[in-house]
Amino acid sequence: MPVAQQQVYLLPLTDAGAPDVPGTYIYLPPPTEPAYVVRFQIEGCSSICREGSLWVNIPAKGDPFRRDHYREFKLKPDFNGFHEIDIPIHEPNAYSFYTTYRPLPEWSFTDVASPAPTQTDTYFIDVCPRLTLAGQQLPVESLNVFSCLSKFMGSYPADWDNHLRGISQRGYNMVHFTPLTIRGESNSPYSVYDQLHFDPAAFPHGEADVARMVKKMQQEYKLLAMTDVVWNHTANNSKWLEEHPEAGYNVDTAPWLRAALDLDTALLQFGKDLHMLDLPTTLTSVADLLKIMDACKTRVLGGVKLWEYYVLDVERDTNAVVQAWTAGEVSFPETGFSEAGLRGLDVVKQWTLKQKADWLVEHALRGGDRMGEKYRRHVEPKYAAALLVALFGRYDSRTSSTPDQGAARGAIAKMLEEVNLHFYREYDGDAAEIMEQLFNRIKYVRIDEHGPKLGEINDSSPLIESYFTRLPLNEVTKKHNPEALALVNNGWVWAADAMRDNAGSKSRAYLRREVIVWGDCVKLRYGTGPEDNPYLWDHMAKYTRLMAKYFQGFRIDNCHSTPIHLAEYMLDQARLVNPNCFVVAELFSGSEEMDFKFVKRLGISALIREAMQAWSTQELSRLVHRHGGVPIGSFETDEVLNADHSTDVEIIHRIKRSPVNALFMDCTHDNETPAQKRDARDTLPNAALVAMCSCATGSVFGYDEIYPELIELVHEKRPYTSINSTGGPVKPGAGESGIGGVKKILNEIHTEMGREEYTETYIHHDHEYITVHRVNPRTREGKFLIAHTAFPGYGNGNGGFAPTKLPGTRAKLVGSWVLEVDNSPETRAAVIGDKVLKGLPSKTKNIQGVIIETVGDQTVISIPEKFSPGSIALFDTWVPTAEHASEGGLDKFVTTGARAAFKDVQLPDLNIILYRCDPEERDLSDNKDGAYNIPGHGPLVYAGLQGWWSCLRDVVNENNLGHPLCNHLREGQWALDYCVGRLERVSQKKRYQRIQGPATWIKERFDAIRKLPSYLLPRYFAIVIQTAYNAAVDRNLELFNENVRTGQAFLKRLALVSTQCTGYMNSASLWPDKYVPSMAAGLPHFSNDWARCWGRDICISARGLLLGTGRYSDAREHIHAFASVVKHGMIPNLLSGGKLPRYNSRDSPWWFLQNIQDYTKIVPDGLDILQDKVKRRFLPYDDTWFPHNDKRAYSKSTTIEDAIQEILQRHATGLDFREYNAGPNLDSQMKSEGFDIKVWVDWSTGLLFGGNQWNCGTWMDKMGESEKAGSKGVPGTPRDGAAVEIIGMLYSALRWVDHLREEGCYKYDGVTIEGGSKAISFKAWADKIKANFERCYYIPRTPEEDAKYDVNSKIVHRRGIYKDLYQSGKEYEDYQLRPNFPVAMTVAPDLFDDDHALYALQQADRVLLGPQGMKTLDPSDLNYRGFYINSEDSTDFHTSKGRNYHQGPEWVWPTGFFCRAFLFFDLKRRKTAEERVESYQQITRRLAGCMKAIQESPWAGLTELTQKDGAFCGDSCPTQAWSASCIIDLFQDAREYELAEADSGE
Repeated sequence: MPVAQQQVYLLPLTDAGAPDVPGTYIYLPPPTEPAYVVRFQIEGCSSICREGSLWVNIPAKGDPFRRDHYREFKLKPDFNGFHEIDIPIHEPNAYSFYTTYRPLPEWSFTDVASPAPTQTDTYFIDVCPRLTLAGQQLPVESLNVFSCLSKFMGSYPADWDNHLRGISQRGYNMVHFTPLTIRGESNSPYSVYDQLHFDPAAFPHGEADVARMVKKMQQEYKLLAMTDVVWNHTANNSKWLEEHPEAGYNVDTAPWLRAALDLDTALLQFGKDLHMLDLPTTLTSVADLLKIMDACKTRVLGGVKLWEYYVLDVERDTNAVVQAWTAGEVSFPETGFSEAGLRGLDVVKQWTLKQKADWLVEHALRGGDRMGEKYRRHVEPKYAAALLVALFGRYDSRTSSTPDQGAARGAIAKMLEEVNLHFYREYDGDAAEIMEQLFNRIKYVRIDEHGPKLGEINDSSPLIESYFTRLPLNEVTKKHNPEALALVNNGWVWAADAMRDNAGSKSRAYLRREVIVWGDCVKLRYGTGPEDNPYLWDHMAKYTRLMAKYFQGFRIDNCHSTPIHLAEYMLDQARLVNPNCFVVAELFSGSEEMDFKFVKRLGISALIREAMQAWSTQELSRLVHRHGGVPIGSFETDEVLNADHSTDVEIIHRIKRSPVNALFMDCTHDNETPAQKRDARDTLPNAALVAMCSCATGSVFGYDEIYPELIELVHEKRPYTSINSTGGPVKPGAGESGIGGVKKILNEIHTEMGREEYTETYIHHDHEYITVHRVNPRTREGKFLIAHTAFPGYGNGNGGFAPTKLPGTRAKLVGSWVLEVDNSPETRAAVIGDKVLKGLPSKTKNIQGVIIETVGDQTVISIPEKFSPGSIALFDTWVPTAEHASEGGLDKFVTTGARAAFKDVQLPDLNIILYRCDPEERDLSDNKDGAYNIPGHGPLVYAGLQGWWSCLRDVVNENNLGHPLCNHLREGQWALDYCVGRLERVSQKKRYQRIQGPATWIKERFDAIRKLPSYLLPRYFAIVIQTAYNAAVDRNLELFNENVRTGQAFLKRLALVSTQCTGYMNSASLWPDKYVPSMAAGLPHFSNDWARCWGRDICISARGLLLGTGRYSDAREHIHAFASVVKHGMIPNLLSGGKLPRYNSRDSPWWFLQNIQDYTKIVPDGLDILQDKVKRRFLPYDDTWFPHNDKRAYSKSTTIEDAIQEILQRHATGLDFREYNAGPNLDSQMKSEGFDIKVWVDWSTGLLFGGNQWNCGTWMDKMGESEKAGSKGVPGTPRDGAAVEIIGMLYSALRWVDHLREEGCYKYDGVTIEGGSKAISFKAWADKIKANFERCYYIPRTPEEDAKYDVNSKIVHRRGIYKDLYQSGKEYEDYQLRPNFPVAMTVAPDLFDDDHALYALQQADRVLLGPQGMKTLDPSDLNYRGFYINSEDSTDFHTSKGRNYHQGPEWVWPTGFFCRAFLFFDLKRRKTAEERVESYQQITRRLAGCMKAIQESPWAGLTELTQKDGAFCGDSCPTQAWSASCIIDLFQDAREYELAEADSGE
């Protein structure tokens, strides 16, 4: 028996521990068997890994869920890898997780205190419940919910059975019952009298009857049951309130409501007194109401003296303050008079009255935290007395100078009156709001045309609804505080914060009369947890468990007003009984963001949405679009993610963006019916449109029967009737008395589409019509609906609806129907006045004349003239060309076989398959083809798969079917032709025969999708491209070394730059007569011809891109090529295939020697390369120039060892030559002096000097070019003298060859100097450099230390750094802070004092390091210019023609060397494994910008440079070899450190 595949849902976390998924809302499908897992993925050195733990409250199998019980998973840092933590999901729930960790401190050269541990936000994982019916899973999207008001269901069991049978026969599969418990005195289902007992009128045997009913529903009627749960309130006459008034809000439990209670009581009395006061009791006009309002203001607000709840009692507080002052009971508040300044209390005497009042408010006011009893606000006497002391001095009756007590009393009284001014204004504002709310409410219920017009004001219809229920005084209640028997009624506040308690201490909604109150319900007071109200929590938990025992679903009533922590607790109780409880809710929170808060915390499966909220066809179309599903032809990532993995044990899923799921109702028990709000005929199209949506859907009793109006929930007493509840079968199709027969078809189709995952939908709105096409993305079978809506004024014709075309699709009519309704005034009145609830006379009729024609590859549907409003037509559809003969269908075919097709390709093949920028592609195709140009988008960056995927990646992730590429694919198949054609053509060449496999695979997949309807081409093109791309990348990684294959995603992306930049070029081989892959310095700027191969760039890049990926033969080939062109003791700056090499870079030979050194240390048996022989382009030790086809060219051979020695010897001797072909033909910008190359050693220090002020022989090689600015021929950065990185590499080379000599692997002992008359060993030369390096280059942190170093104190600009140059032509340039010294630190760390190095690195870290690159100059330097624009042709000497290329812009490749130096010196000072982890995490933090950049870059590489602070630079080469390579070097270092640590046993 085959092993079931493990389903895995990937949940990557960001560096801050947040879910790295679209939208951050995580909604997962129902649990499976075996259980699927959530796989948390965390980068190995993420910040949260520092002493970090992942905490998850998902229980282990068999363990109960406890919301506050989190399991801990330790996070162990791993710089080269990442964490994966698999958590199986066994039950549905609203789970949560967070991480704890110790944040990284700011890095410093000294030890710093570690920050305290911290915890991230809590994030939620909602798992959908698994509903089952008749032994089969019922997906939420296939639910057809039927809502009924249980009080109208008739007698149990006969009437109930008939109704339930009829509901079942119409294709519904879940019934929503309003509360079945005992109702309160209002008889409203939502005013629950007794939560723990079912209504005996309906269920004489109580719980046993309910149990039998639910069982029969499932077994006989195939119906699930759902009920409302009402937690927020209870009936105003609930008997248990008399025993437990603390369950509500009263003046004992909520003393801040006292003012609201007094006001409410006074308003009720005022209403009773209207007649006595000669005020109108029947309101016929606003004038009548205004008379009442005028009296209300004076008699009610004035009579209650409501302001006394706001203000201080001036007399009381004056007496208390004066008493404290005279008794010496004075306390000065801390900093109470600090604002008085140096003059102290003298200033206080000059304060204005308002300043004194403000001081009292700030330092002495008490009781302002909430409303409460009258005059709750007061001043603390001892603090207020301090102000009197400041003004009048201390009171002492024993002295003759005793302050005037009367004056003090008068002063404090005035201050208190000033304080009260603000509180009176506060009262005035609330009073105005009270009057406004009262006016509007009374006007609505008594006068407004759209209001209920309640008639005369009397005892049965009071002036206002009371905000309080007053419990009766009896034997039970008399033991309580009588005032506590007035309990706040429940209600809601328009547009209020859903998370705020409207009866809480922070709200004045009940005082300001803002609450729309339900007088039959008491609002329940839960507090912060069970300990605040034990009885209430226990009582409602029992109620919740009782409901969960019998009902498979809950509808949370009044969810937006239910405290969210309460709902969490109660749902936990429910899920203890039934883990698969299906939870829905109505939310009137006012924002989708707030909806998400409730949904994710409570695990709500769906929010109720109402089609009847639409006021037009257009708005209805919008609602259907919102809930309809994803667009037809949407992109699918999971299929490709698991392509060719059919035999693997895991199926991987990415967590996709999820909206708040809906239970979309065609009508609810709260909605007006179509017969009221629209046209009764709209009942049918409205129902059909809802049924076509890809979500749970529902309806309400009376909708299918065409009830004429909304049933009044509270006062209605008549029972339901329905033709569908007669006991006979409900036949599908047309019929009498409503739409039951057609609804049966619609519901069955909706259930089928949900079960079969018809997830794609296309919705079109055309005047009165809406068409919906919903399809299965795998089979392409679908359902198509044409609905003619019936809003008022639409007439009776077909509205001129044009024929509908379905490209590439076939269709078959399921049925076409029209609804006819008699809604005449007479009929309507008769139906409304009947003794039972029933529908308007109506029938559905079949429509004849729907024509389906096949025209070419499309279907054309025409509707007849008699297709009036209220008509629908429903069709089955299918796409013949999507029916593929292979097992698994078309989707399976296009996502399999790629791995086998790509298994033989090699890295040069993959360079072509994946990459090739436009110049490279033109080189490959003899200039016949370049990169593909997409109309409206522009050319792709690569001709290969990476070019397509870079464009498609965001299109797929965002499902952007409107992108120009999608439009282009729908318009024609040129893109397919291009992809196939280029691979077929190149595979005909002998060198690329291995590409035939991928070419054939892609052709066969494209041939399979070419006949699809054009609207499907974007989806399938993307699937083919992504499948091929993944196979190519996987094959590419297989060809790399283990460190890359097992490394983190960032390292893999970096490594792929190796393939990107290395390939065959007709115009740029490494040799004049030998065709080998060559490395480009960058793409596209340095991709072809002479500009491709730069000696410096290749030697810097080879360690990471070639050695660091395991491409040892390619690395060897590049070393051979540059060894062959050694001349003047240098290698060329520009190789030009060896034909026209240019020798003008003083640093290149040292990068070359460093490259060979790295090769010998990284490659197994790497020392063998030293004895490799290479033919020399020029004669050794001979500066004679001759062309590459001269007979002397390549006539001599030497070993690599000899070439190394030649470089060392020539530099020891000194170089002094003029470049070959010097002049404008070689370099049109350079002055004549710039062509003179001179290099020499100062043998007193061993340091190597070179260059002049007219050339630029290091990597900072920008020559001034602007005649307008006068900079032509003036280098931006000449860097003559002894450049710090050259000295580091020279020292590194000397130490290396000396070590080889000691090991017998290098035959030379040293070099000769002074014309050969004297020899110096490599060791001696290196020792000289080491002995002088710190003295020559270090700039100490204090001037007092300058005497120890070669420092001109007057020029020093920044201290604690290393000079960039030594003894250059401009002395100030020596002292500039640039990112070159980390290169020397990396290759020659023993030149540096550890403490000095750490501080210098700190300076670079804080001053130079940007988001991706390193500033090339200290921003505080006067020459700093952070924005590089090469095209600028201004008069600015510094920036014109981009002369500031290296004067501030942030280059990326130095970041790698900085991080390598940082890691080396930081690890060196770390004593423990935990401390060393911090070093890696500090590095990871500094790589965040690069990680993001390479992931987002269409070039799939790291740019050459950025502008200041990481801003985009349009002139930068978008993917540069050394930018990626130098960070791979960092990973190589880390790997070596880890191995060394493992070997040492630490």
